[in-house]
Amino acid sequence: MAGAETPIAPADHVFTTKPYLQCPTPTSMTIMWMTAKPCYSCWVMYGQNGQLDQKAHHLTDGMVEAYEQLNKISLEGLKPGTTYSYKVMSKEITAFQPYKLTYGETIESDTYTFTTPALNPKEVSWLVLNDIHDRPQSFGPLIGMNKDEHFDYLFLNGDMFDYQTDEQQIIDHLLTPLGEACTTVKPFIFVRGNHETRGKYRMHLHEYFDNPEHRNYFQYTWGPVHFTVLDTGEDKPDDTPVYAGIVDFDSYRSQQAEWLKRVVASPAFKKAKFRVVMMHIPHYHSGDWHGTLDCRAKFGPIFEQAKIDLLISGHTHQYGVYAPQTDHSYHIVIGGGPKEGNRTLIKVKATQTELNLRMLKDDGSEAGKVQIKTKR
Repeated sequence: MAGAETPIAPADHVFTTKPYLQCPTPTSMTIMWMTAKPCYSCWVMYGQNGQLDQKAHHLTDGMVEAYEQLNKISLEGLKPGTTYSYKVMSKEITAFQPYKLTYGETIESDTYTFTTPALNPKEVSWLVLNDIHDRPQSFGPLIGMNKDEHFDYLFLNGDMFDYQTDEQQIIDHLLTPLGEACTTVKPFIFVRGNHETRGKYRMHLHEYFDNPEHRNYFQYTWGPVHFTVLDTGEDKPDDTPVYAGIVDFDSYRSQQAEWLKRVVASPAFKKAKFRVVMMHIPHYHSGDWHGTLDCRAKFGPIFEQAKIDLLISGHTHQYGVYAPQTDHSYHIVIGGGPKEGNRTLIKVKATQTELNLRMLKDDGSEAGKVQIKTKR
């Protein structure tokens, strides 16, 4: 169901996406957006108490980013736990000569708000979606099941697409529906699934996100939870003919395993009240394909030794909640698939003493839940 490969027609000077929030920290927030033409000078106006009295643009080696279609500006030096108003601005460059720039009209977005995380928050809550598979109409209803309950951010746990075709697919099937749902005011974090490693536009997908550590696997702490995010790669052997010799996920997973050993030895991991892993392919309850078994061999022993509390995955298109057992001493939660009736929204909230997870089916009924008391 991936988007059809159609070129972007010549357009007016307009935004092609709403601004969306990335990489939240107590003192910073990244704002990204897209415009119809690759010929703009862009900035963000922002401030507290409803004011827009500060301006930020992005510098690279002394140069202001310009003549771009995909825009990314990080607001730095923000106050923790503070609400900011913001809007994005884009000025057309109608002629870009070596010694002469000619500017056109400036367009501006609506004004939105975001709130930075507190410096040491006592709790954190997040929503998880997985395996949307190029069904943009699913985002609004699934996120809407949260109703008016507070959440700090949205986590996209892989396979938002069937494969990567072009930029328009990313706009139409992800950024636009997310912008309509929540991502102008709530940040989202993205990790790719195995389907996002496919297609001729696969190498460009990372450009549309700004994750912690600025790569596809990373760690971060939010309140009582330390999050470890792994990029599980493909589900079949690297030499499978359809991959045509252009993947090496075995080495990539080995690389992540070495990194994971350092993560679980870190003070941030050890002192966290809860240790949560987010990754697309679960290493148990996911059959016996190569990707599952390789994740099991390389990540599983580290998870056990480090005593993680919870792993949240997708991939199987069959939702399930698996209590600690002989194979794994921690809960494993697997979200549902893309078809109506099998879609899920996972809601998680952690305090200093307790982590509670509920998985809802797309009819609003409960598919499973987990309650964990802190051990630290």
